[in-house]
Amino acid sequence: MNRNRKKQILYGFIAFFVISLIACAVIIRNVYQTNLNPLNNSDSEIVVTIEPGSPPSKIADTLVAKDVIKSDWAFEWYVRNHNYRDELKAGTYVLKSSQSIPEIVDIIRSGKVATDLVTILPGKRIDQVKADLVKAGFTEAEVDLASNPANYKDHPALTDKPKEASLEGYLYPESFQKTAETTAQQIIGLSLDEMNRYLTPEIRQGFAKQGLTVHEGITLASIVEQEVSKASDKPTVAQVFLKRYKTGMMLGADPTALYGSIIAGEEPSLFYDSPYNTRMHAGLPPGPIGNVSESSLKAVADPSETDWLFFVAGDDGVTYFSKTLEEHEALTKQHCVELCKSY
Repeated sequence: MNRNRKKQILYGFIAFFVISLIACAVIIRNVYQTNLNPLNNSDSEIVVTIEPGSPPSKIADTLVAKDVIKSDWAFEWYVRNHNYRDELKAGTYVLKSSQSIPEIVDIIRSGKVATDLVTILPGKRIDQVKADLVKAGFTEAEVDLASNPANYKDHPALTDKPKEASLEGYLYPESFQKTAETTAQQIIGLSLDEMNRYLTPEIRQGFAKQGLTVHEGITLASIVEQEVSKASDKPTVAQVFLKRYKTGMMLGADPTALYGSIIAGEEPSLFYDSPYNTRMHAGLPPGPIGNVSESSLKAVADPSETDWLFFVAGDDGVTYFSKTLEEHEALTKQHCVELCKSY
């Protein structure tokens, strides 16, 4: 093969390579531009909360999970390409899936947070949620009527709720936009919609794998919710309770004892004898003791593969696990002084 022929082949290969790169770049850019467009044409308002310090990747995940945008990577690319990373502001926003990613980024950069919101906080009892709804401007009579489970008997989030049970544990913690026309029943309905969204087939199957009904799974998740706040600790705490439950031990969960005394109109006490007091009665309490977050539901559906039997939340914010009562008592004495004061 002569030198000219070799050059022709080399130049041809280089040309092919360059053209391929250009073609790939064009395709990627077109896909990117398409994913910047609105998800759909819906004008429904979607409330999205961005926690302080959230990186663009976490914000993107939240927006995708809330069905606001098409693509998490397109959001991240747009933010990076325009150097907006440090301009994204925490807060609660009202967004629409009919908005493009550039429009949504502009809203978050501007800090135009929603001002008239009703917020249901994680771990709250239903009586506390009702009180918050009254504070938000609804009447007590309206809230009492809206809290009647009969109003939502066909709601998919409640298909496994015992007929006699209240909505305790089924109102998902979230912020909801409130207008002059919003009713308390609409807020509760939206909260149930959120709960149904998080009661995924995977969560339901996970409960069944642990030998729990959906109602029992939510009940245990409500205990986990109040025992620890760190999401990373929850699967291990769930494992402790599940092992105790399956071996016939008492759960020994302080929040259940306190709940039983409070709903009976008594002072909070670990020693008040009620069906909810798992320090006195084996098995699960009759129902949830408050509402639950996604991390608590996931923890019960997919607990850690460990064999701890005890845990204590220390004054330093660390959860200490142990296998024997002696170890547990030593850790409690060492790390839990203020939090472990008896009621």
